[in-house]
Amino acid sequence: MKKVLSFFLLVMFTIGLLTGCGSESPDSEKEPENKDGKTEETETGQSAFPLTVTDALNQEMTIADKPERIVSLIPSNTEIAFALGLGDKIVGVSDHDNYPEAVKEKEKVGGMELNVEVILSLEPDLVLAHASSAHNSKEALQQLRDAGIHVFVVHDAQQIEETYEAVEQIGQVTGTQEKAEAIISNMKEEFAALREKTDEISDEERKSVFFEVAPAPDIFTAGQHTFFNDLLQLVNADNAAKEQDGWVRIDPESIVELNPDVIITTYGHYENDPVEQIMNRDGWGDMTAVEKEQVYDVQSDLVSRPGPRLVEGAKEIAEVVYPELFEE
Repeated sequence: MKKVLSFFLLVMFTIGLLTGCGSESPDSEKEPENKDGKTEETETGQSAFPLTVTDALNQEMTIADKPERIVSLIPSNTEIAFALGLGDKIVGVSDHDNYPEAVKEKEKVGGMELNVEVILSLEPDLVLAHASSAHNSKEALQQLRDAGIHVFVVHDAQQIEETYEAVEQIGQVTGTQEKAEAIISNMKEEFAALREKTDEISDEERKSVFFEVAPAPDIFTAGQHTFFNDLLQLVNADNAAKEQDGWVRIDPESIVELNPDVIITTYGHYENDPVEQIMNRDGWGDMTAVEKEQVYDVQSDLVSRPGPRLVEGAKEIAEVVYPELFEE
């Protein structure tokens, strides 16, 4: 259970509760931004460094040159950076990073507690922090700023549209805006294709889904204003916990009353047989999802990290909720 609780804290850290792979592409220059986050045109109409930006904490900074040494403090930032083709420029990542495979070779700089000495030793010219956890690392981030390092705090995305903004922001401060726009465009196209496919589901066929993001005895679920809710809407399904807001603890009796058609767990990588646990849970035998054996586990990282892999997460959800749509 300690392992699962640690995992749950990690998930919440990543998605904001604790408030909270692409190839190398040609360099694309970025138009400078003003303090309001608006783009300033140069005389030639071309984008270029120096670049003035304002981050999620309203910190304004001017980045003189395209960053060459980058430290990422949260997995979602790292995944976006690698997708932007910045893998060779990433010199440090958080202890929680696990994707892509190349992050295993990168220097670890801490998790919820940052190792400032290690970060300074890597001599980064840009540190990508995140609004979901920045308040827990105020002192450490200020030490980095005082050392002359640019610390850019990426906005805390909790919905798909906000994810596009996160990709765009990281693309801007790293001089890879053209690649960022391509990633966003591809995500939108894939989401649109998935939405078109699931639009075939009629109102009568539409299913309710309950997400279990931490197991008994402390069951947590995702209500409104979460990626999970957003992804369910995208695949034409209902969130059984839609009356809840954010990430909430919920008692087993309340879940039985919700009587979802499908239950999806997100902790199978850290806990053995979550599906079997639910199928054998006392008092749940008459629940529709259990009675019809519609209980599944999906990879948490795919559905909780704001980045390009959200598309994969949405597809996994759609395939377990409406498998008939994906039969060959």
